[in-house]
Amino acid sequence: MTEDIRNDVPEYSDLINPTLSSLRFLGGSGTVGEIKSRVIEELQISNAVADVQHDERLSNQTELEYQLTRARIYLRRAGLIKNSSDDIWVIKPEYRSIKNVDAGEVIDRARSQSDVERETVRKNLIQAGERSGADDEERSWRSELRTVLTEQLSPSAFERLTQRLLREIGFREVEVTGRSGDGGLDGRGLMKINGILSFHVVFQCKRYTGTVSSGEVRDFRGAMAGRADRGLFLTTGSFSREAKQETTRDGVKPIDLVDGSLLADKLKNLGLGVETRTVKRIVVNEEWFRKV
Repeated sequence: MTEDIRNDVPEYSDLINPTLSSLRFLGGSGTVGEIKSRVIEELQISNAVADVQHDERLSNQTELEYQLTRARIYLRRAGLIKNSSDDIWVIKPEYRSIKNVDAGEVIDRARSQSDVERETVRKNLIQAGERSGADDEERSWRSELRTVLTEQLSPSAFERLTQRLLREIGFREVEVTGRSGDGGLDGRGLMKINGILSFHVVFQCKRYTGTVSSGEVRDFRGAMAGRADRGLFLTTGSFSREAKQETTRDGVKPIDLVDGSLLADKLKNLGLGVETRTVKRIVVNEEWFRKV
């Protein structure tokens, strides 16, 4: 990506009103993904601009997602929107009919909030992907995992990790076939739903730090033709918007996508190479001493 394209990504201040109008369009509430899609459509942001990475060495977050995160947090601090969960945002009733707000006033109001509110915002930013300094723990383990997966694991080891992951989430008869020259596919498996419905799935796994293009997804679709009910494409990187659009075209077999962020979440949740350790704390039990 050239620096010129990066400069085309809207700043958070320019996304204040588009975020609000997107929420209005969505009926007053929306997920992070829905808001982003609507903003892209409203501002007619090109795929090339939407796919610019914020810092591909550390995360799969795009620059647009980063700026949208900042816009949402300023809007929340200023009292215009709220988040009912990490992923769902709601516009407050009194702002649903207002077409435009002064973005500068919103930012000034947000910055004037109390220290307690700033601490809450800081925590929200950490959850959303912006981290710095001592608040870097979440980003740190993701970055470390990314380095291990992309630089330390061999291709065959990554395929075995994918095989183990698929087994853990319910696949059966998982077979790695990439080394046998099976049309460019890395493996296949059988997914059963409630022990009754079965789907034959072929998968591709790529150790990328960048963005998987639509062409690579089309190549995968060509390789899976006649071999499975659906496909699964896993990467340590991210997928371009065109790649995501390619997976849901009418009249073709569906392809599910797992990017680096979702892969990290799954490995963490399943305890596959990522451990959540509890710090041991020593506590003096005053009640016990009173009963001696």
